[in-house]
Amino acid sequence: MFNRVVITGYGAITPLGLSVKETWNNMIAGKSGVDIISHFDVSDYQVKIASEVKNFNPLDYMNPTTAKYSDRFTQFALAACVQAVQHSSLIIDENNSNDIGIMIGSGIGGVSSALLQIDRLRSRGPMRVSPFTIPMMIVDSAASCISITLGIHGPNLGLVSSCSTSTDAIGLAYRTIKSGEARVMITGGSDAAITPLGLAGFTQAGALSRNPEPQKASRPFDAERDGFVMGEGAAILVLEDYEHALSRKAVILAEIVGYGSTSDATHITQPLESGEQAARAIEQAITNGKLQTIDYINAHGTSTPLNDLGETKAIKRVFGTKAYNIPVSSIKSMVGHMLGGAGALETIVCCEIINNGIIPPTINLEHPDPECDLDYVPNQARECVVTTAISNSFGFGGHNSVIALNKIV
Repeated sequence: MFNRVVITGYGAITPLGLSVKETWNNMIAGKSGVDIISHFDVSDYQVKIASEVKNFNPLDYMNPTTAKYSDRFTQFALAACVQAVQHSSLIIDENNSNDIGIMIGSGIGGVSSALLQIDRLRSRGPMRVSPFTIPMMIVDSAASCISITLGIHGPNLGLVSSCSTSTDAIGLAYRTIKSGEARVMITGGSDAAITPLGLAGFTQAGALSRNPEPQKASRPFDAERDGFVMGEGAAILVLEDYEHALSRKAVILAEIVGYGSTSDATHITQPLESGEQAARAIEQAITNGKLQTIDYINAHGTSTPLNDLGETKAIKRVFGTKAYNIPVSSIKSMVGHMLGGAGALETIVCCEIINNGIIPPTINLEHPDPECDLDYVPNQARECVVTTAISNSFGFGGHNSVIALNKIV
């Protein structure tokens, strides 16, 4: 007998807002968070745009010592976690802390902290490198910081699977509760990779858009798409055993009913053009959830030529001619690609759609690509009854991960 798994709270720090509500309202309005990079001087860079988190103050969520010795990605994660726990009305104390676990991912981790200490090493010598360097760099620092701050004693894990990271974190947290290993899991992802190294590395890989108009640069499924736009931020969810949520009279936002995970095993950066393994991940999630129909698909939709084409093919492989009747949208058109935080934010968006009956648009879809011919909800939000949804995430290294959600009944 497996446990049902439900979502009872979530929080987010994104380029469109410092909360889920603010982010959601800006998405529905079709606003873009992309602009010229302000974190550092980009005069010498070929790509000068990104989707940055604006006006974030870590001291709104943590004490000065925690903020000082935490990388920006960890600060984002802890802030989103505080929001999520408050949203869920979950009380964490000595009576339940052993039954609560953490699964937080990051695609890149503390790259800004690493760069700062490399500069110190080169300019001032090894004795001037901070003793906090390694804890600030490593991917599990977000999960560890949350555990220490909130006093959580259950499973505590960091995860990396590139752009699929937070979808996999949610999927594994779902399995942990489903199997009875924990009653509650705090899960999601965070990244803050808009740094000189991050920008240069993705640019040299040919992955980023070079569109000179920032707010037009992220254009998933458009014929003129030319790469993704780097984003940053965090999204964290509270998952619970259904019976546990009922026992404390929690508000249930949606039920996670399936998770699929496969690998292309083809190329370190390029997705499998046929979409075969992505389709298999979608099928796994739907089969796990015993879903007969899907009302909405939140696309990975990065705005790269290969990803958007491969994802379109994958959706058609699974749904056949019915694919043309399912609305599909990509919020990366507005927030850019939050890397390890992307999948978790997209799962939250699916919950908001299920509960509010409105689908955020894919903005900048102005030139139809004949090979990307599904209903991508172009440019304007759409009212629509949605009871079942899937969220796709596909990452460097061939990762394919999908979460299936259902309106609670």
